[in-house]
Amino acid sequence: MNAVTAAIAGLLFGFGLSLSGMVDPARVVGFLDVAGRWDPTLAFVMGGAVLTTTPIYWFVRRLRAPLLAPSFVLPTKTRVDRNLLAGAAIFGVGWGISGLCPGPAIADLAHPSGPLALFLAGMLAGTWLDRRLRQSADTRPARGDRADPAQAPIS
Repeated sequence: MNAVTAAIAGLLFGFGLSLSGMVDPARVVGFLDVAGRWDPTLAFVMGGAVLTTTPIYWFVRRLRAPLLAPSFVLPTKTRVDRNLLAGAAIFGVGWGISGLCPGPAIADLAHPSGPLALFLAGMLAGTWLDRRLRQSADTRPARGDRADPAQAPIS
């Protein structure tokens, strides 16, 4: 049932992106071009999303459980940290260069193109690299820790 619900939500999201024209990289780049021929339509799409999501999120936070799952999966992290800022900056640069982000790119699979294939390949490579770096950091001893217990001082 979760897969069906996710598929329906994804189709609805993709349809909304297509209907609003947000799968067109030129429209997104036009929004980011504030010094040139600025296209404000993305601001209206974002505003509509915020106006829709805010009351629904408020309502959902007051429910005991969702209709189709045992519990809600809501964000728990509230601190802005270095990783969040770095990730947001990298995302923004990629978005500005390509005019695509993951949602519209996946929705745009209905109209495949070379630039879309390059974007998706880059997105997958970046995801793979992030996972590898995180795995490497998780297996590396923390600063001040000793990798070999035999080297620990005897007390």
